[in-house]
Amino acid sequence: MALAVLAAGPACAPSGGGLARETIRLAARDLTDASLRRLAAGMDPAMRALALRHDPGLRRVDFWSRPTGWGRLDIDKTPSLGFGADDAATAEALNALRPVSDLPIRPMRPFVLHASGEDRARAVECLTQAVYYEAAREPEVGQEAVAQVVLNRMRHPAYPKSICGVVYQGAARATGCQFTFTCDGSLARAPQAALWRRARQVAERALDGHVDRQVGSATHYHADYVAPYWAPTLVKMAQVGQHIFYRWTGPWGEPAAFTGRYAGREAELTPAILGGVDARTQGLLAPEDQQIPARRTITLAVAGEVRTYEVADPTAADGVRTRVAGALTPSRRQPTADEIRRINASLADVERSLDAPAAGAPAPTVQAAPGD
Repeated sequence: MALAVLAAGPACAPSGGGLARETIRLAARDLTDASLRRLAAGMDPAMRALALRHDPGLRRVDFWSRPTGWGRLDIDKTPSLGFGADDAATAEALNALRPVSDLPIRPMRPFVLHASGEDRARAVECLTQAVYYEAAREPEVGQEAVAQVVLNRMRHPAYPKSICGVVYQGAARATGCQFTFTCDGSLARAPQAALWRRARQVAERALDGHVDRQVGSATHYHADYVAPYWAPTLVKMAQVGQHIFYRWTGPWGEPAAFTGRYAGREAELTPAILGGVDARTQGLLAPEDQQIPARRTITLAVAGEVRTYEVADPTAADGVRTRVAGALTPSRRQPTADEIRRINASLADVERSLDAPAAGAPAPTVQAAPGD
């Protein structure tokens, strides 16, 4: 037991001269391990627990085994909760803390690519690239899961309607490409022939109707050694190999929502596709596009009184959501320029009133902002 046990012991002794005498007595003792164990054995349970708590030799990073940095809050820094964590160990710990959803994983309908010639050749090439550069050294089930995500996106209304369009969405952006290999320079590296052949076989099977049931309707994934900011906003479905798979929340995450049809034209990677973003994680769609009802009701019981409220649409087209009795407004709209001027004028009024003499001071006046 470390010397901190001795340091904690006198703190529990009587105050004043008794504390000094106890400190001298302990300091004069033999500090061998055997002596310290005998000293600890003579302590009452509360004293021993306190000593162990302050023993630097036994101190852990966190008593609840939380990731590094979560043990205490540094008020000089904005807490990030680990989103976008650069440290692989921290990211893995964060991912482990987020439980896999207990919602059922429903398999997708088979997709068979009814295309020939150049369109099919390009589709196979793009899907092979995705499988290879994203999961070349993953087991086959991991590669099949990546291929399933590409097919799911192609059939989802929020994403391009070609295989190459899905894979290369956002590739022209400095950040925000949907598949990292399309914008980080990976394509400059020649693939290994054996691994490329295996990836191509996985791609061709997927385009011939193979369904990966492990990931169901997943549209997103990331490696388990990174913790992207968007992960907590989606439904965590499963981990296959080193990748964790997610689907959209709500109705648009279910197979019934995947109504998009393959459009072909694999060679047409338009500026809109190359500069596009993910509507789910980089700019949410409107509630009506997500099949979320614009208005709904909620019943609340407070102090025995039950009331039913109507929840207003937070994205009303006119931008105005007047507060009405019996209605809840879940979010705020952006204030207008005129409202901002009035708010600033009111704050200035309050500040002048605080600075004015306590008695007999004239009422403060509000000066019009420039341009009024």
